[in-house]
Amino acid sequence: MQSILAVDDSASMRQMVAFTLKGAGYNVIEAADGQEALEKARAQHVDLVLTDQNMPRMDGITLVKQLRTMHNFAGTPMLILTTESSDEMKAKGRAAGATGWLVKPFDPAKLLDVIKRVIR
Repeated sequence: MQSILAVDDSASMRQMVAFTLKGAGYNVIEAADGQEALEKARAQHVDLVLTDQNMPRMDGITLVKQLRTMHNFAGTPMLILTTESSDEMKAKGRAAGATGWLVKPFDPAKLLDVIKRVIR
């Protein structure tokens, strides 16, 4: 079973994402911010990272940058799921190493379609 690290400071958003992903057969590891996500990513294997952008302690782009410096995350797909939709933010995300950018509110079917396309 493939594992997805779902990172969002909103508990209700994490629940919606986890419900969608678990329903599609993925194992979901939840984290409330980038710092917690980094700790969990170091402790276990993750096949894909799905992170919010605006969070306390560490935002999504910083998380992606940090993970990209780790050998075992060099090729891991990382998607940013956020309310931010400016081209400038998307460019920062790409520069940090994000695989894709999805805007909230998300369509569960579309989210799963994107994940299926990028996950190994």
